[in-house]
Amino acid sequence: MTCADKPTFDSFFSARYCENAEYTFTNLFMWREMLNFRWAVEDDVLYMYSFDEKNFAAWQPIGVQDKMQDAITKFLQYAAENYGEKQFMFVVVEKIFADELKKYPHAKFNVTEERDNFDYVYLAQDLINLSGRKFHGKKNHLNAFQKEYPNAQYVPITKEIIPKCREELNIWAKVHKRENPDDPFICYEQAAIHEIFDHFDRFNLKGGAILLDGKVVAFTFGEKLNSDTAVIHVEKADSSIRGIYAAINQKFVETEWADMIYINREEDMGLEGLRKAKESYRPVKMIEKFNATLA
Repeated sequence: MTCADKPTFDSFFSARYCENAEYTFTNLFMWREMLNFRWAVEDDVLYMYSFDEKNFAAWQPIGVQDKMQDAITKFLQYAAENYGEKQFMFVVVEKIFADELKKYPHAKFNVTEERDNFDYVYLAQDLINLSGRKFHGKKNHLNAFQKEYPNAQYVPITKEIIPKCREELNIWAKVHKRENPDDPFICYEQAAIHEIFDHFDRFNLKGGAILLDGKVVAFTFGEKLNSDTAVIHVEKADSSIRGIYAAINQKFVETEWADMIYINREEDMGLEGLRKAKESYRPVKMIEKFNATLA
């Protein structure tokens, strides 16, 4: 998988109303090495899978709905012929495909909700305005930041700003590695974000950063997910600065995504602190995702 494959993936993803943030080229590209990600196109269906020592993880095939039953059969056959020693499963699939698995006539699947992977979706105007009692705490954090740092500057991410974003990313990673020395995900994410910065202009992303005294103290980037929703892929900041996350969140949506109805801020991965933070912004809906194993 290379940057040159982006038009192929985009053509499949844009042909449908997809709410699942997993199904963007950016996400797949970022995590392709960690997941051992593979893909192919056959009969106008996009097939994607990943694997580890024990499991063959089939992702939801992307194509017209009436080809999905055949796509399930092809996936099962391919896995049996090439990865027969591994356990077969479907991962992070949408409800519409989970329903296809439930009615599949040639095998029985155990379909389970994966709450840790549900995407949080918010109204863009809620994130911009932070109006009402339910956002009182967020508004206070934002006001505190603006009062203490009146010279803070929001700028779009450009090739001139990216080196400063890299510096903040490395500081963020150093802090989190010290706090969680056994967590390999931090290194993977750090490397993945650096790689996105290497090719930023090829991903059709929008990004923003906050500068204090010429230094980036927060940055974020995302893209359009469907006709009415933007997805935020990454948001990093110096957490020692009160209100910095509230500031970058609010300013990025206000500047780049005010024309969208919804903002998808992806999943919480089952992390208690991240779940609490995402719930505090009062999502208006959750995007369900399911895993399925052969019964």
